[in-house]
Amino acid sequence: MNPISETGSTLTPGQMQRIRSQAEELEGVFLNILTKEMFASVKGDENFGGGGFGEETWRSMQAEQLANSIAQSGGVGIADDLMSQMIALQEAANAGRATLNSHSYPSAGVYGK
Repeated sequence: MNPISETGSTLTPGQMQRIRSQAEELEGVFLNILTKEMFASVKGDENFGGGGFGEETWRSMQAEQLANSIAQSGGVGIADDLMSQMIALQEAANAGRATLNSHSYPSAGVYGK
């Protein structure tokens, strides 16, 4: 799948890859928060010590890995939605830069030089 040809975008492949990476990273952060909250509601098992600092640390790492796995395997669609918005913002920024670079501004000197 080539997102540049599908969207009609003028962004370079490098820009598209960077946008995709940032969108997936943001989705991963969201999923990390979501899974940490989900695991926070799970009670510790009394057969294995009933909680404590070690279990809290382990659950935090487990939540982070689960969130990363979900995001890397396609996520829940947040990255795709973010990506379309980020592409539009980058297109606007590129167009603004092109407009500024294409104008030749007259000299503000005393003799118009």
